[in-house]
Amino acid sequence: MKFGSAMSHDKSPLLLTTERLHLTLLPPDAAERVLAYHVANKEHLGPVSPARPATFFSNAYWRTRLAQDREDFRHDVSLRVFLLPRGQSISLAPVLGSIALTNIRRGPLQAADLGYGLDHRHEGQGLMTEALQAVCDYALGAMGLHRVQASHLPENLRSAGVLRRLGFVVEGYARDFLLLDGRWRDHVLTSLVAAPEPGVRGGP
Repeated sequence: MKFGSAMSHDKSPLLLTTERLHLTLLPPDAAERVLAYHVANKEHLGPVSPARPATFFSNAYWRTRLAQDREDFRHDVSLRVFLLPRGQSISLAPVLGSIALTNIRRGPLQAADLGYGLDHRHEGQGLMTEALQAVCDYALGAMGLHRVQASHLPENLRSAGVLRRLGFVVEGYARDFLLLDGRWRDHVLTSLVAAPEPGVRGGP
């Protein structure tokens, strides 16, 4: 069995390409585009997001955050990519959504937590399913992770459907799991695991 490490996958600028999307980390000078996405989806994503700092809706915040994203990826802490429409210049294309792998754990666990959000104007087109497939393939392939964990609100049937289509399996139900919009909310817990390596047993 091979355990990944902070240097086990390529840390060069990441670009994943799907049929309709580019998925990539963005530089600090893309702060205005990322901010525009969040402003447009303030009402859509706010109720299902953890508490945000007072400076969240500012260019300064996102310039700092995007720089930190690159450092976090380089140090194998987390990965955040943004969804951009394919066919447009990456340096100019609008942000359609984001996907994050956070709390990356190595050693015998080899796992990360998955979070994602999509512009409300682009829902229902299969874009998030397409993007998540690419990110999960990268996580369980090049990154060397064994397990990707995701949770969703019980009433969020759209997110539940996306995860099931990707092969995520329900593992449990957590009460008062996350504090969202000032309320502790229950969540359904799911995971996607890599195919077992030769000579390594899975299951009980």
